[in-house]
Amino acid sequence: MMQTPALIDPFARAITYLRVSVTDRCDFRCLYCMSENMTFLPKADLLTLEELDRLCSAFIGMGVEKLRITGGEPLVRKGIMTFFQAMHRHLALGALKELTLTTNGSQLGKFAADLAGCGVRRVNVSLDTLDAEKFADITRWGRLPQVLDGIAAAQAAGIRVKINAVALKGFNEDEQFSLTDWCAREGHDLTWIEVMPMGDLGNENRLDQYWSLRDLRARYAERFTLTDLAERSGGPARYVRIEETGQKIGFITPLTHNFCESCNRVRLTCTGALYMCLGQEDMADLRAPLRASPDNRPLEDAIRAAIAHKPKGHDFDYSRQAVTGQMTRHMSHTGG
Repeated sequence: MMQTPALIDPFARAITYLRVSVTDRCDFRCLYCMSENMTFLPKADLLTLEELDRLCSAFIGMGVEKLRITGGEPLVRKGIMTFFQAMHRHLALGALKELTLTTNGSQLGKFAADLAGCGVRRVNVSLDTLDAEKFADITRWGRLPQVLDGIAAAQAAGIRVKINAVALKGFNEDEQFSLTDWCAREGHDLTWIEVMPMGDLGNENRLDQYWSLRDLRARYAERFTLTDLAERSGGPARYVRIEETGQKIGFITPLTHNFCESCNRVRLTCTGALYMCLGQEDMADLRAPLRASPDNRPLEDAIRAAIAHKPKGHDFDYSRQAVTGQMTRHMSHTGG
């Protein structure tokens, strides 16, 4: 693939990480992510898998080295493995350094071996509780044994699993250490995420759900010796090592600590909208130039124009006991 000049935003940050939502649909209805009766996009509005291939290939040709596939739940999209197979060619050529995905784990039992065959070496699995009843409550439609079986299938296929847990006050506070111990036994890294003000979820109050990771980390420090790590994975997490166990714990803290200064990522939705920032409404339509011409030059020009408008950071804030900077779009639309 012919490389073009790298993507550099107005704050001299190189954009090397693309998160791509391949569908807004999901087989769960997690309370902090979706309404129970979601209205999904018409399938005709979604980019085809071939169009997603062309878009992602354009970004890779412009310096993107890490590609994370998201949803909704990416593995519920019909034919999705053909897209992973298409992206594998960029790994084989060395232009793409990592191909990975974020999943709820429900379909990993079915696809883990194929994903490994396409070069996927790591996956993030969203899992907020190990209590089957609480899991059913928080996901509405999910079954914990199916997810645990999927995680086991990923491990058997040689895929390393990182657990992403959303910190929810009054829900999983009492599982902080049991979840940590389980991850240590199973060999999984664990990252905690602050709940973000995304989407209109009716009666769900984000302020009531909000559990500061500053408090969560302080609870770790009371029990363990923590060492801050300089390691970065291309995402917003900051990591510590628990010296007593050697395990790595991550914290994604958009609210108690703004992680924007080193942001190297943009997000592409399943309809071809490019969001330069998760916490801003500004976006660029890439579907129009994609479909207007088989020549990639207009598409590349549109990508560069979008990156030129990438903001310095987001506006999420829970200060003064009110939610500000709230995004009206659901997380499932932008990509997890």
